[in-house]
Amino acid sequence: MNQLSKAPGAASAETATRSARTEASPETLPPSSKAELALQISEARFRKLLQNIPLVAVQGYGEDGTTHYWNQASEELYGYSADEALGHSLLDTIIPAEMQDGVRQAMREMFATGVPIPAGELSLRRKDGSRVSVFSSHAYVKVPGRPAELFCVDVDLTDRKQAEAKLQLAANVFSHAREGITITDVQGNIVDVNDAFTRITGYNRDEALGQNPRMMKSGQQDASFYADMWRTLQQQGYWSGELWNRHKNGGLYAALMTISAMRDANNTVQQYVGLFSDITAAKTHQSQLEHMAHFDSLTNLPNRLLLADRLQQAMAQAQRRQQHLAVVYIDLDGFKAINDAHGHTVGDQLLNALAQSMKDSLREGDTLARIGGDEFVAVLVDLDSVANSLPLLTRLLEAAAMPVHLNEALLQSSASLGVTFYPQEKEVEADQLLRQADQAMYQAKTAGKNRYQIFDTTQDNLIRTHHKSLERIGQALAQNELVLYYQPKVNMRTGRVVGVEALIRWQHPQQGLLAPAEFLPVIEEHPLAVAVGEWVINQALTQLQEWHAVGLDIPVSVNVGARQLQQDDFFERLQVLLAAHPQVRPACLELEVLETSALQDIAQVSQLIESCASIGVTFSLDDFGTGYSSLTYLKRLRVRQLKIDQSFVRDMRDNPDDTAILQGVIGLAAAFNREVIAEGVETVAHGTLLLAMGCELAQGYGIARPMPASALPGWCADWQRAPLQFIQ
Repeated sequence: MNQLSKAPGAASAETATRSARTEASPETLPPSSKAELALQISEARFRKLLQNIPLVAVQGYGEDGTTHYWNQASEELYGYSADEALGHSLLDTIIPAEMQDGVRQAMREMFATGVPIPAGELSLRRKDGSRVSVFSSHAYVKVPGRPAELFCVDVDLTDRKQAEAKLQLAANVFSHAREGITITDVQGNIVDVNDAFTRITGYNRDEALGQNPRMMKSGQQDASFYADMWRTLQQQGYWSGELWNRHKNGGLYAALMTISAMRDANNTVQQYVGLFSDITAAKTHQSQLEHMAHFDSLTNLPNRLLLADRLQQAMAQAQRRQQHLAVVYIDLDGFKAINDAHGHTVGDQLLNALAQSMKDSLREGDTLARIGGDEFVAVLVDLDSVANSLPLLTRLLEAAAMPVHLNEALLQSSASLGVTFYPQEKEVEADQLLRQADQAMYQAKTAGKNRYQIFDTTQDNLIRTHHKSLERIGQALAQNELVLYYQPKVNMRTGRVVGVEALIRWQHPQQGLLAPAEFLPVIEEHPLAVAVGEWVINQALTQLQEWHAVGLDIPVSVNVGARQLQQDDFFERLQVLLAAHPQVRPACLELEVLETSALQDIAQVSQLIESCASIGVTFSLDDFGTGYSSLTYLKRLRVRQLKIDQSFVRDMRDNPDDTAILQGVIGLAAAFNREVIAEGVETVAHGTLLLAMGCELAQGYGIARPMPASALPGWCADWQRAPLQFIQ
């Protein structure tokens, strides 16, 4: 593949040598032939040497640029095989277009003068079109009897160029980096620094060389810091972190530094390189931001965020030391009026003055924070007892009431303080302590201001229990845990079942069946009472519908609480419930209202009774005789029935006053043409006395206890077979 020139008159060295050897020995040749033979042998050796020499590309060209010689290294460098290159002009192979005119001119001059083209760096073209940098040397060869030739010796500069580029890049980085760079030997002595090092530290290169970086120690880090640094550097090969160093002028600066160990091929550390930047401005800015994030901009007191952190720490400390702490919520009295009268600038000045005064009244270790407007919170620590805080609270009140001279005006405010203590019987969080103190502060305001009020944890626990109970009852309603039991009402004279009263129960998953007295009082003044009341009416109407389907046609009375009764849309809501049960006649529903609740707004209740009567729903006045009714009230409340409270029935045999009340109520009912029914009938004797007084209707344990809806049809059937013994 690798051939010599095929030009006319030229023969290969191998052919010439072989011919010379076969035709004659050197001893028999004439002198001229001997010289020719020696030349051929020398040329063959030369060309064979050039053919096999590695990494050096050698080409031979004729005067017209035709390629006569192309060694193996040329193939590897330029990508052309010898067959592709030989016989072709170098202008068609490796010479780029922009160089061709210059190459032609240079070759003409060389062949004309015999002076070789000067050596130099060239960018030549490969077969694939890419460029390669070479150092090209040229030789003009003129052998007598043969045409002159140009030999080019090209050395690939790619690796050297890349190495030079890397070195130049490293030098540029070292020189132009904004970060300071320090190079030390294995003992830590400085062997080189860059310009940024001088700019950051103040030491020039001559002052730094041979010195140890410890010359810049600031004293801000202790010996253990540097010991950890070097231990990490030795174990991991690098260390990165922040530290404070000292400038040549004595000032301190913060540095973000990375130190790396530089190793040789044997993994032996040769140098250490430190790269650092001055982050003093960033640290200062960070400090400012942290201050802004944790301190009030007006008073420079801790803000709510920092207060939360300090309160948490104080609580943990109180637990460790088995001491108390006090959280004091402070609200200035009358500050708004001062602010409005004198302007915000004066108001801010007053806030500043009072904040400083209150802070000065506290001890070292206590915290005073401004949490907004004219509200502050103090955390008093290291209290051996609650009593230890009382002098501090008095001092806070005095400090808040300090007169302040501003703009020739003497301004004075005061403060209301709410106080709570930690620890408490039950575990509390920091937020809960603040809420407790806030609540106590409002109590101090209500009590007259310029005083402190200590939070009552016992009362708060009662309130919390109440809220939990409300939440649980609401859950019971949503999860269908409430049920209705029914207690029959009978005519003791005829034995007829005249109706039933729906009584609510709670089928508690853990506590079993609960009576209404155990949960209804909790919701009496809460909107949940209305929701439960509507549920009872709806459930009773649904039950009436089911009983009617099995042939049991019986009225049901439902208790309506005062809050439900006072709803403006009570009548409309009742109509909606009735419309949802079209099979139930409204006359089968009776609403029982307490006498006391009916008298709270007799005009409204009277109108409601009239509206309900217009659609067939009747009313019964429950617990009659326990209120302060008058004949006028009884006349205005057109209820169908009066229900005698069981407290009068229970003791009627032993208490003449109860008997007299019973006779009076029964007489009033007859006079106003109202039905009367007695509850609490427990014995035959009770029933007998009531019948004698003219009261025929009754309910009570002596007749039947409240029962589930499923048990009522069977009870009614049994009752018809064996009514009360006192029926006459």
